[in-house]
Amino acid sequence: MIIKKAELETVCGITSKLPEHSLCEFAFAGKSNVGKSSLINALMNRKALARTSSQPGKTQTINFYNINDALYFVDLPGYGYAKVSLEAKEKWGKMIEVYLKKSQVLQTIFLLIDIRHEPSENDRTMYQWIVYNGYHPVIIATKLDKLKRSQTAKHVKMIREGLGMEKQDILIPFSAETKQGREEIWELIENAMDSFDSKTGI
Repeated sequence: MIIKKAELETVCGITSKLPEHSLCEFAFAGKSNVGKSSLINALMNRKALARTSSQPGKTQTINFYNINDALYFVDLPGYGYAKVSLEAKEKWGKMIEVYLKKSQVLQTIFLLIDIRHEPSENDRTMYQWIVYNGYHPVIIATKLDKLKRSQTAKHVKMIREGLGMEKQDILIPFSAETKQGREEIWELIENAMDSFDSKTGI
């Protein structure tokens, strides 16, 4: 997809009303500092529209990015950051839960996992929770450039087994530095949009 327009359109806090529209949504979830903003920027061909930070726990809202007036990227709050209060974590969790249950146009949830490490307890919980809510998350294994190429297959297997993924479940290794994996992710997004359009008769 050629990106002609990409802008942060809506920011939803804990008490905000979720936007209503008829365009496809693609949500991005992941542990704090896993590279969510870097992935979104890479997909949008923008350097800093989604704010990246070395400080974990930066995203504390649900951010809706309008792409070409054709779809939305939805950036969910990062999880698993120890310095955030339990009360704040519970509020973020509730906010994400409300979004997953209320969105009528959410097509795919991309769950980001750092390819260098085994999935954490928080990662496994999030994966199971997304599945419980009726979605099949696509796993994006980030920070691929931090591994030697010869290590990739071993680490992909480690993540698949650590999450208890089924054979048919999709995992895409990704690097924000080299953009490896970007085209595969866009192909999934465009296929989901085509499927959505055929169902709705657009």
